[in-house]
Amino acid sequence: MENAYPKMPLIGDDAPAFEAVTTQGNIKFPEDYKGKWVILFSHPADFTPVCTTEFMTFGSMIEEFRALNTELLGLSVDSIYSHIAWLRKIQELEWNGKKNIDITFPLIEDIRMEIANQYGMIQPGQSNTQAVRAVFIIDPEAKIRTILYYPLTTGRNFDEIKRIILALQKADAENVATPADWRPGDDVLVPTAGSCGTAKERMENQTGEQYCLDWFLCLRKDKK
Repeated sequence: MENAYPKMPLIGDDAPAFEAVTTQGNIKFPEDYKGKWVILFSHPADFTPVCTTEFMTFGSMIEEFRALNTELLGLSVDSIYSHIAWLRKIQELEWNGKKNIDITFPLIEDIRMEIANQYGMIQPGQSNTQAVRAVFIIDPEAKIRTILYYPLTTGRNFDEIKRIILALQKADAENVATPADWRPGDDVLVPTAGSCGTAKERMENQTGEQYCLDWFLCLRKDKK
């Protein structure tokens, strides 16, 4: 029996294109986001507790993300009218030091679950009628760079989402990798040597800026 659900996109794939109605008007993706990083994320339903705390957090961080050339794009299978009513209610709430939160990024209406299915956001083991908490980080070339999934009961870690954006941008700009628990300002990993000779030279000619723990593990002080 064939799987009724389309194959979800993977890291490195082109982000599936779509047109949608949102709380900020109609959008065409990825054309309307050319040259931008995008965090496309889904939530199970409007007027639910975990989702409300997540939107209050995203709304409070929108300028932090925009400072990183990153736009937010939310989605659930609720109607545009439900979205608008819920976002108005969010403005009236206060939680964890956050209040008067105005959600200015688009929230997609996806009643037919077409976009959610394109992105593998509907997972039968969790629900056939609600999207899971998916996060797709998409680069300015509309390539999927990171995929995160959270169960219905667990709110997302927004510091980690921002850290991933910073790490990806660092890797792209400087041709480096970032080690475990990397934060801006920490040392970065330089690419592994392509030959034994180069590896030996790296071990023997270490500088104050670059140092090696072994031939395959070299780090560099952050340039900035």
